[in-house]
Amino acid sequence: MSSLPGPVDPARLRSVLDGRWAGVRDAHREHLDERFLPVYGETGDQARERISRLLGELPVELGIGAGFPTEYGGGADVGGSIVAIEMLAQVDLSLMVKAGVQWGLFGGAVAALGTRRHHDAYLRDIIAGRIFGCFAMTETGHGSDVQQLRTTCVYDPRTETFDLHTPHEAARKDYIGNAARDGRMAVVFAQLVTGGRRHGVHAWLVPIRDERGDPLPGVTIGDAGPKAGLLGVDNGRLSFAHVRVPRDMLLDRYAQVAADGTYSSPIENDSRRFFTMLGTLVRGRVSVGGAASAATKSALTIAVRYGDIRRQFGAPDADREVLLNDYLAHQRKLLPALATTYALTFAQSELVTALAEVQGDDGTADEHRQRQLESRAAGLKAAQTWHATRTIQMCREACGGAGYLAENRLPGLKADTDVFTTFEGDNTVLLQLVAKGLLTGYRDEFGSLDGWGRASFVAEQVREMVLERTAARSLIERLISAVPGRDDEVAVTDRGWHLKVFEDRERHLLDGAVRRLRNGAATKKDRPFDIFNDVQDHVLAVAAAHIDRVTLEAFVAGIETATDPATRALLSRVCDLYALSVIETHKGWLLEHGRLTPARAKAITGVVNGLLKELRPHMRTLVDGFAIPDSWLHCAVLREEPGRQGTMAAHDTADHP
Repeated sequence: MSSLPGPVDPARLRSVLDGRWAGVRDAHREHLDERFLPVYGETGDQARERISRLLGELPVELGIGAGFPTEYGGGADVGGSIVAIEMLAQVDLSLMVKAGVQWGLFGGAVAALGTRRHHDAYLRDIIAGRIFGCFAMTETGHGSDVQQLRTTCVYDPRTETFDLHTPHEAARKDYIGNAARDGRMAVVFAQLVTGGRRHGVHAWLVPIRDERGDPLPGVTIGDAGPKAGLLGVDNGRLSFAHVRVPRDMLLDRYAQVAADGTYSSPIENDSRRFFTMLGTLVRGRVSVGGAASAATKSALTIAVRYGDIRRQFGAPDADREVLLNDYLAHQRKLLPALATTYALTFAQSELVTALAEVQGDDGTADEHRQRQLESRAAGLKAAQTWHATRTIQMCREACGGAGYLAENRLPGLKADTDVFTTFEGDNTVLLQLVAKGLLTGYRDEFGSLDGWGRASFVAEQVREMVLERTAARSLIERLISAVPGRDDEVAVTDRGWHLKVFEDRERHLLDGAVRRLRNGAATKKDRPFDIFNDVQDHVLAVAAAHIDRVTLEAFVAGIETATDPATRALLSRVCDLYALSVIETHKGWLLEHGRLTPARAKAITGVVNGLLKELRPHMRTLVDGFAIPDSWLHCAVLREEPGRQGTMAAHDTADHP
C-alpha cells in the first residue's frame, strides 16, 4: 500500500463533494448568518416563534422553493431544492424540518398530486410563504401502513362535496408538522368513498384555520406536546367531524370524481394507483436522508477538531500529553464513521441526480425508473439516518463532558436527528420495501404479500434488477473482471475485490432469501404472512447488503470526478477504509460462508489499523472538505481553538485552490 502524497487542499475536496449543485451550497454559506442558528436553552414556545419568523426571512437566493415550476415562482430545479434542505440542516434542524414540511411535503403534495386549477390557485402563495400548510397523512393508529388509514372522505352527489370524518381516536392525524400553531391548510390523506364503494387512499386540500388562526367548524386541533428535540417545529393533531370539502379540493391528478359521483382514474388498479401517488412524494424521503448526513458532518467536524486540541494522558519521555486524535482507539471511532459519511455523501449525490432526471420539472417518470428511485431512496434514507444516530452519539462520547453541554451543539444534533429513523418511513419498514423491490421487481400488485411463494419467483428472474447500476457501470464491471479467481492472490486493498465481495454477499443473501420463501410457500401456502415473517431477518439482510453495494459503487464513481491527483489518492484511501470497515463488520458472515479465510480476516484488521494511521494526518482536511462555516458549527469549545479564524480556511479559500 503506497503512502499518500503531501497535504491536500480542502477546497479541492469541497469541489468534489459539493458537486452539481455547488452554487446552491455556496448561496447558503454566504447568506445564512448567526441569526439562523439554534438558541440554546430556549423554551418550546420561544423556539416555535423564532423558527416561524426565520422561515419568512430566508433569502430568496437560497432556492428553497426551487423544486416548483417557474411559472409559479419556483426554479424548476428538483435537485437544487433537495440540496437547499441539506444545507439548512447544518444551520438549524428545526428550521430545516419546518421548511421541509412547508415546501417539501405540503407544497410538494399540492404540486405532485394536484392539477392546474390547484396550482393556479395555491402554489404561488405556498412558495411565497403566504399560506402555511400541513401534510396530514400519519394517524395515531397507522403510520407506515398508509393503505390502512381510517380517516374517510365520502362523496355526496347532492351537495357535490366530500364528508371528511375521523371515525375514532386511532384515526386522528398525529405528529403533524405545522399543525399546532401555523398551518392554515392541510393536505389530508383519507379513504375515498363514492357510490358506496371504497377506492383507496387519496389526498384533499383542506382549510383548517380561519384568517385569525382559529380552527374552522368541525376541525379539532391539538398540540402534540413536548418532544425530545426539534422544539421549533409545531407538531400537532387534527381531527375532523363531518367537515364538508368541495369536490374540486380533491387533488385529482391520478383520480377524478365527477359531479354525479362517478369515479375514474387512468390507473385502474387501486394498489398500483396508491403507490404511484406516493412515489411522486419521494422527495421528502430523499431530503431526510440528506439532512441526516448533513447533521452527521457537523458532528464529525466538531469531534475531529476537538480531538486535535484536547489532550489526555502522557506518553513516556513526552513533555506534553497526547492528543485524542493520536490514539488508535479514537481513530477507530472517528475515521470509519468519517469514511462512511463520505461514501453516503456520494450515494446521496447520485440519488439526487437520479431524482432530478426521473421527475424533471413536472413530476412525470418512467415507471420502472420511478420504482428503482423509490427503492434507492428508501434504502439510503435508512442507512443515512441510522448512521447519523450512531455517529452523533459516538461524537458526543468522543468529546467527553464537553460533548454533553448544549453550547457545544452535539446534544442538540442528537436530539433533533433521533426521530429521523422513524419519520418519512420507519427504517425497518423501508428496508423491507427495498427487499421487496429486489425480490419481485415491483411486479403487478407491488406492496402486497400475494404471490411471494409462487414457483416462478426464483433468483434468476431478479438478478439483473439486483445488479442494475447507476454509477460508473463500465468502470465497476472492469474492476470486478480484473480480480483473479483466487482471493488470496489479490491485495485486500484491491478495489475490484471490494466490489466483488459486496456484490457476492448481496447475491448470496438474495438467493437464500428466495429459496427460503419458496420453501415456506410449499408448507404454508395459505399463510402468506407467515411465509414472509419467518424470513424477515434474512430479507432485511438482503436490503442492507444491497445498500452497502450501491453506496460503495457511488463512492467509486465519485472518486472519478476528482481531477487533482492528490485529492483522488486521498479519496481512494478513504474508500479503502469504508469498504474494509464494512467487510470487517461482516467478517463473521464472510467466514461462515467461505468468503474469507481466517488468515485473510486477520489481515484485514491489520490493514484497517494501517489505514487509520495513514489517514490520521488528514483528519482535519477531511472534515474541512465539508466546508461548514465556523459560525454554523455553533460550538463554544472550538472558539478557543488555536489558529481559529472567522470562517474555515476551506470556505475562505474555496475559490483559490
